[in-house]
Amino acid sequence: MARLLIHTLAAVLLGAMATPVCAVEEAEYRVLREDGKVEIREYAPFIVAETVVEGDFEEASNRAFRALFRYIDGDNTARREIAMTAPVSQQKSSQKIDMTAPVSQAKAPGGWAVSFMMPSSLTMETVPQPDDPEIMLRQVSAHRAVAIRYSGRWTEERYLDHLAKLRGWVEREGLETVGDPVWARYNAPFVPWFLRRNEILLQLR
Repeated sequence: MARLLIHTLAAVLLGAMATPVCAVEEAEYRVLREDGKVEIREYAPFIVAETVVEGDFEEASNRAFRALFRYIDGDNTARREIAMTAPVSQQKSSQKIDMTAPVSQAKAPGGWAVSFMMPSSLTMETVPQPDDPEIMLRQVSAHRAVAIRYSGRWTEERYLDHLAKLRGWVEREGLETVGDPVWARYNAPFVPWFLRRNEILLQLR
C-alpha cells in the first residue's frame, strides 16, 4: 500500500503561508545539479513524526493530518512551551512544535505513512513524545535525492504523470534510486492550483 512522508506544513495548512511575512521552515538541502525542473539535492538529517493510515491516494493525507496536527498542537507529553515560528493556536500543559514544509507522500507497508518533519532545533532527545500511540518519531539520515517540481492540482493522475517524467530522466542519466517516491506539497489547499509548488522525490543510491 502506500506511504505518505509528510514533512510538516503546519503553518501552511493553517493559512500561515497566506502572507509573505510568515516564515515556515523547510527541509534543508543543497542543490548539486539542476536540469530544468529536475534537481539533484543533498539533504541534511531530519526528524519526522509519522503515522500510518488507510485510504486512497487523494484521501490519505487528510485523514492522517488531523492526528499529526493534534500532536504538534500540544497532544504530546511535554509540559513546557517553545518559541513558535508559525501562528498555531495554543493549548495548555503541552508543548507546541513549529511547523515546517513541505507535506509529502510516499508508499509504505500497511497503508499510507504520513509524516511531519520536525523543526531542526529539535533532536531525538528533545522532541516531545506523542500521546497518540499511533504516531512514532524517527530519524531520517542525510541522503541525496532527485526531485521534479510542478504546479497544479493534487491528483493521482498528475502525480503519476510527473513521476513517469522523473523516472525517465533518472534512467537517461544512468542513476540508481532506492525506496519509494515521495510526493511533497508546499501550499495550503486554498492556494490556487496554478500557484502551488508540488514535488516528487526519489532517493539516490
